[in-house]
Parts: sequence; structure tokens; C-alpha cells
Amino acid sequence: MAHMEMPADVGATIKATKQQLKAALPDYKRVFDEVEADIRAQVEEIKAIRASGGNPIPQLQADDIVNGNITAEQIADIRKRGCVIVHGVFDRAATEQWNRDIGEYLDGNNFEEALKNAAEDNYFGTLNEGKPQIYGVYWSKPQVLARQDERMKKVQCFLNGLWKTESGGKQHFDPNNIISYADRVRRRPPRSKPLGLSPHVDSGTIERWLDENFRYVYRNVFNGNWREYDPFDGDGRTEVREIPSPANASIFRTFQGWTSLSPQRTHGGTLKLVPVANGMAYILLRALQDDVAEDDFCGAQPKRALGVFEQWHGLLLEAECPIPDMEAGDCVFWHCDLVHSVEAEHNGEFDSNVMYIGVAPRCPKNEAYLDGQWTAFVEGKSPPDFAADDFETTFKGRATEADLTELGRRQLQR
Repeated sequence: MAHMEMPADVGATIKATKQQLKAALPDYKRVFDEVEADIRAQVEEIKAIRASGGNPIPQLQADDIVNGNITAEQIADIRKRGCVIVHGVFDRAATEQWNRDIGEYLDGNNFEEALKNAAEDNYFGTLNEGKPQIYGVYWSKPQVLARQDERMKKVQCFLNGLWKTESGGKQHFDPNNIISYADRVRRRPPRSKPLGLSPHVDSGTIERWLDENFRYVYRNVFNGNWREYDPFDGDGRTEVREIPSPANASIFRTFQGWTSLSPQRTHGGTLKLVPVANGMAYILLRALQDDVAEDDFCGAQPKRALGVFEQWHGLLLEAECPIPDMEAGDCVFWHCDLVHSVEAEHNGEFDSNVMYIGVAPRCPKNEAYLDGQWTAFVEGKSPPDFAADDFETTFKGRATEADLTELGRRQLQR
């Protein structure tokens, strides 16, 4: 899958593209005002739910997904909010053991000493002080076991099924065919320093305006028919092109995700979401307004996450809320365009530990990634999307081909 080339002059390219987009949508201010009114209504609804003691983030039981007991109302709620907690994906006691196993895997292989020689991580910030929180390990046995779990696959297929996967006689991706995307683990102790994971969206910044394939995904935003914009329409999603960067997954994820290895609590350093599925329409059109410099997309920087800022996106940020309480074995999933962040402070009493496991359907864009990832798995190296620290090449106890089930092997290979 082709990447987008980094523009030689980013500012000039932004300016030219913005002029093009405005010319194609002369009433960009009126359209933005309409989108803003829609977002404001959603924000007020979310604030009212929170004020009454509720949480607007939908919650499901994994058993109900497995047994096909999800209602149309529940599905509509997830598509509106763009996120969901799924309780009980994994057995709690077994997941708590995974948590201990990962700790032993890291400690037994002197990971913190190895981290001192790590490549600088410009995405999550430097980790030079204090205990690290983001661990560049991908092939511990618990991670591999969780990714190839049959129950996890059923949840992932259900989430893919929330998307419109066919149109015009073309299947955009197979919702029932999952690939494994190896990602890291997080182990955040109480009172640990903030990592600076302020509100953002992953997998594309200036490309969302500059790349014609990205613009096709958002065609109904840029042509003014924003009510026709469906965040869950798969048409064009697997053809978008990102500027290569450790900040960008080069695969298409319908949902990003955390699998909780320990309890997750508000004020415990946990995840925060802006549960507004069509918030990207607001972000895209906000950058075209006349109070934004011609060579700027509201602070979007290439090769970084797409920042969401109080200065430009304050309305959206009013809807930001911590996720509901989660226990070990529960999962949270959020749409690939959803604004999210991590609580700056961890005032809880126990570590906030997670495995990053999202939802990546099989499609040509994702299959193109598998060969390099398979080699990384076999050799214990970092996967292609991540800094090439390759810590695990010498690690004792990492997962090998012998640990793969038939499903696990199929999900890791083209």
C-alpha cells in the first residue's frame, strides 16, 4: 500500500489545499455552523448524562455478543458514541495472571535497563525520567494468546459488523476476517508522571486534508452534505495514505482498543474519550474557518498524532469523559477517528496496566503489513510500524510459532 510523501513545503501545501477546499465549498462557514450546532447538541446531551451520575459510553457484556443478544438500540448507541466497553472478554483471574506474567517477562529480561538504549519515541514523549509506562514489547505470551483468542475474535467481528462493509458491488473489507496487529503494553504505576497523551486522534494528521484518498472518505463533509457523512462507512477507508511515521499505524483499524490487565478507575490514570462519533466532521471543517491561518490546519503537525486543542476545538473537549470502571479482562474499543486522551494524573492505589489490542480487518492495506510483521514475530523484533528497538530478540520466554493456534497463525500471515 502506497504511503503519502511528506510535502517539501508543508505550509505552502496546506495553503494551496485549503484554497482548493474552500473554492469547492464556498459556504464553508454556514456548513461549519450547522455541524457545530449538531455537535453542541450532542455535547449538551453528554454533559446532562454525566451530571445525572451516568456515563455516556455504551457498555456491553461479552457473553451477549457471543450469544447474539445485542439489541438494535445498543448498536445504534455505539454507532452514535463511537466507542464501547465490553465486559468479560477474558476471564478475570486468567487476565490477572497474564498481568503477573508480563511483569515477570519484563523483569526477568531486564527490560528497564534495555530501555535506556531505546530509540527516542517522539509520539509518546521521552521516557528519560522515572519509571517507564509504555513498554515496547510485542511478543510476550499473554499478548499473543490474547490476540488469537476465539472469544476476542467474536467481539472484534461484531465491532467490524457495525461498519458498512459493502457498496456499489464492492466489498471494502471482510468483517469476519481479522488480522493480528501487534502493539505494546502499558504499565502505569500510581502517582507516575504524565506522558503528555493529551486529546488526539491517531493515524493521520495533515493527510486527512491533503491526501485525495482521505478526502474521499470525508467527501460528504467537504462537499457540504455533512448529514450524509457516516463515520462507519468503509468506502475508501482501506485506501487512505499516511505519511510514514511511528505516530501512524500503517494499517486500517476499525477500532482501537485497550484490554485491561488491572482495574481501570477514574483518576487512576485511565483513558478518556470524546464519545462523539462524527466529531471528525467538526475538526475537518474547523480548520477551514477564517480565524485559522492559511498555512495551518488548527495546529496539525505531520508525523504526530492529530492534536485536538482548547483553542480550536473547545466545544468537542467539553464532552471528554473518563471511561466507566473496568476490571481485568474487560476491553474498551473506540472508533479510529475518535478523540481520546489519558488522564494526566494517576491518583489510584494500583497499577493501571493494559495491552493495546484493536480491531484490524483483513484487506489489501492490512495484508501488505503482514509479511514484515511475521518476520518480526519469528525473530523477536519490533513490528514495522514501531521504533526498531528490537528488545525481544534475546528475551527468554517470548512467544514462538509453537504458541500459535491455527487461528493465531492465520491472523499473522498473508
